[in-house]
Amino acid sequence: MKRLVLLTLLSATSTSCLAEQHPGAEEFAKKAAAEYQLDEQQVLAILAQAEFKQSIVDAMTRPAEAKPWFEYRRIFLTDKRINGGVQFWRENQADITQAAEQFQVDPQVIVAIIGVETLYGAITGNYRVLDALATLAFHYPATLRDRSDFFSSELMNFIVLSQEEGIPVDEVTGSYAGAMGLGQFMPSSYREYAVDLNGDERRDLWSSVDDAIGSVANYLHRHGWAYREPVVLPLSLKQGARLELVADGDYKPHKTMGEMTAGGFISATPVDAAKLVTVIRLQEENSAAYWLGFNNFYVITRYNRSPLYAMAVYELSEEIRREMTE
Repeated sequence: MKRLVLLTLLSATSTSCLAEQHPGAEEFAKKAAAEYQLDEQQVLAILAQAEFKQSIVDAMTRPAEAKPWFEYRRIFLTDKRINGGVQFWRENQADITQAAEQFQVDPQVIVAIIGVETLYGAITGNYRVLDALATLAFHYPATLRDRSDFFSSELMNFIVLSQEEGIPVDEVTGSYAGAMGLGQFMPSSYREYAVDLNGDERRDLWSSVDDAIGSVANYLHRHGWAYREPVVLPLSLKQGARLELVADGDYKPHKTMGEMTAGGFISATPVDAAKLVTVIRLQEENSAAYWLGFNNFYVITRYNRSPLYAMAVYELSEEIRREMTE
């Protein structure tokens, strides 16, 4: 049964007090009513319960993705995460097989994403999602590129999601950025991509491991995953290679392998000259490493836009796959 969100505290909280607590709250409520047909007073009542958290602002200013690759890799390519992935796969083999076949996504990648995101459900975040999204919607760090509009939209989606899925808006927890469940879905992604894999007529990404597995697979599928196709291959460079061809922020393949070969990027593994690819540069401890990226690498960056994240998922997935097949 769906649990409706609260409509209680507004009478005890003046509009001016709420505006001081969350500047722009009234405009937010009007926009939520216009765009999502939410009750304006109900939205204001919810916002009155949202608390500003300085720790969320602080965390936003020091993301792990700011580290160089050789340091970032050490966080995720550990025995604990590899062995945990093998155990998670074995314990949920039927659901992983079902999701992989239904959505045509390689199973080791489903497992690795859940491993990178939450250590297979062990670390899903201790911040109230309401506090996280309100803090970043109304108090986004001034020192960073302003993404308050993004978090404002996610906060609206969270309120809608709470009504659609019966989620207690004032209780559920997640990451400092408002991501939720085993796969760390933002509210808009939860609404769009979460699936009910076990058929109980609920999409539960916290306690239903099978729904989480299916939802990660569906997300990758919907973004264009190519089943059993490569993610990356190592590259060597000829002297004078055209480094301007290296991707910088956009990892969608848009040059042919033939163009990359002509530009001085050499793959030891043969690749069709007409294949669309990209070149990724990652910082090792003493030098840069170059990788040939395919569409599947780009798909992983739709989950998290960092190339470090995508490479960590790939390398972890390969380690888990090898352990599973030995």
